[in-house]
Amino acid sequence: MSKRIIVTGGSGKAGQFIIAHLLHQNYSILNLDLHPLPAPLAARVHTLRVDLTDTGQVHSAMHSHFALTEPFRDPLHQVPTAVIHLAGYARNMIVPDNETYRGNVLAFYNVLEAACQMGIRKILLASSICVYGVAFAEGDVDYPAFPVDESVPAQPMDVYAISKVCGEQTAAGFAKRYPETDVYVYRFGAMVSPEEFQERFTGYVERPGEWKVHGWAYTDARDLGLMVERGLMVDGLGFQVFNAVNDEMTNFESSTEAFLARVCPGVPVTRELIGREAPVSNRKLREVLGFVQRVRWQDEYLN
Repeated sequence: MSKRIIVTGGSGKAGQFIIAHLLHQNYSILNLDLHPLPAPLAARVHTLRVDLTDTGQVHSAMHSHFALTEPFRDPLHQVPTAVIHLAGYARNMIVPDNETYRGNVLAFYNVLEAACQMGIRKILLASSICVYGVAFAEGDVDYPAFPVDESVPAQPMDVYAISKVCGEQTAAGFAKRYPETDVYVYRFGAMVSPEEFQERFTGYVERPGEWKVHGWAYTDARDLGLMVERGLMVDGLGFQVFNAVNDEMTNFESSTEAFLARVCPGVPVTRELIGREAPVSNRKLREVLGFVQRVRWQDEYLN
């Protein structure tokens, strides 16, 4: 089976972890980004500089060789196994709001259109748990219910999360038009890399009441690659949305239900929360894609 993957935005934090994992699994990768990959990844993955808001550039890039050699050795017209779309503005206030919307929404559309028209059968898309409308709300807003699973409505008011919802709905439309293509959306939590770990979790642990904005959940960058790999391996699901977070809440409270009853007393609980299960639930990711986390934050934090 072909293992050729196009990654957009692979030069970013999430992309570097995902690319490193997939290289270890013997995938060939082409990175579409405005910025180069750092060493040592740059020695193994070619980065093609692409403006993903330009339809022509995206379509052309999708048909590119994966490596620059003299002469070219990989034949043209090989349809990649999958596209992993990570590129875009990663939060609010990097650029003005209208540019956040324009850039993110156009990139979603162009990548989906090019991949579907090329006949690529697997498209994985990066979204965010910000779509639930709490992280960048104007003021203090509660989640509609706990656990926050994929059935909880996405109701954001900030432009970053609105752009992600637009991308998700665009993806759902393309999946209907191209039913032979699987389109999986990953709603990532706050991304924590190893060098950020102690500082981030000191805040989570010492001031747990402050972190409703993150849903008392997180995504360990070291588990990203496996989350994505599971999506590459499981076929035939059509359009799906997954909360791509780790298993347990981000503090030492002994019971998630008791903790939530104290900090969010007015929010309904729709099913039993088991032990210290994260309030933003990854149950679907585990049960449908078979994800098993490799890193427990408590083990890292206490060492």
